[in-house]
Amino acid sequence: MSNVTARQLLVFVEAAETLSFVRVSERLGLTPSAISFQIKQVELQTGAALFERIGRRVALTEAGRVLLIHARVVLQSLRDLDDAMLGLQANGGGRVRLGLVSTAKYIVPHLIARFRLQAPGVTVLLREGNRTDTLALLLAGEVDLAIMGQPPEAADVLATRFADHPSVIIGGPAHYLCDAKKVGVGALATEWFIVREDGSGTRSLSDNLFQAAGFTPRIAMETSSNEMIKQAVMAGMGLALVSQHTISLERSLGLLKIIAVDGFPVMRSWFVVQRRTSPFLPAQSGLRNYLIEYGQSIIEEISNSHNIISKGKTVSN
Repeated sequence: MSNVTARQLLVFVEAAETLSFVRVSERLGLTPSAISFQIKQVELQTGAALFERIGRRVALTEAGRVLLIHARVVLQSLRDLDDAMLGLQANGGGRVRLGLVSTAKYIVPHLIARFRLQAPGVTVLLREGNRTDTLALLLAGEVDLAIMGQPPEAADVLATRFADHPSVIIGGPAHYLCDAKKVGVGALATEWFIVREDGSGTRSLSDNLFQAAGFTPRIAMETSSNEMIKQAVMAGMGLALVSQHTISLERSLGLLKIIAVDGFPVMRSWFVVQRRTSPFLPAQSGLRNYLIEYGQSIIEEISNSHNIISKGKTVSN
């Protein structure tokens, strides 16, 4: 295996993941015959067939499955090496692979934009998902840092708080509870709710809160999209528990309202999370430190700017 090149490993991994030499040739700009030749060279080095044809489809052999596991590790190490070299450049460049829960997308672009004013040479690559998916990416080494609203319990990660993260109950502007001065949590037991999917931090929070209040919410719709939740609430489909950071613009325009529920807002925190054993490059440590130092003030500034919009709208009306 010592004579197998990184290019050949890349071709093999692409072929193993797609099981289509034609698709790999399109991705890599090579002919299908060139792909077949590269795979054959790897098979000569391993001394075993890597693919087999079963009927009309192609599948990995046992040797192919073993090689895929190790080839991914080798290629990831080479990417890490590339990142390390970029991070050591004198112009302060580098790359940060940042994972974030979908709720964080309402604040993260603002944070990155401010960070890049200080470090314009740094490129940030974003991977978005729910809490379960984002944590899996971090543990697998596919992202360098992750931003989430519920600190993971895994012993091999370090979570550092950098900002407040309030969660609230919202309704459409015409919902009768929006005019109430104060509502007990129990009053929500008869209401319909639009909820996030299992695996999201918001869903975990809502399940725990309503269970503690002694009822299971009536679910009108479940979705992985915060935007879909907001549209459904605006359409009068029901109420929702959401991060307050996801609705600041809609509140300023009068499209959504926060219901005054006892015990709300529920205050959590935003965390920047890293693997304990991960060696940090300058770009990665720079972004992490920036979030910890300036994250809270930037988020407050965003909220204040939307409040100004809301006041201006009220005056004009």
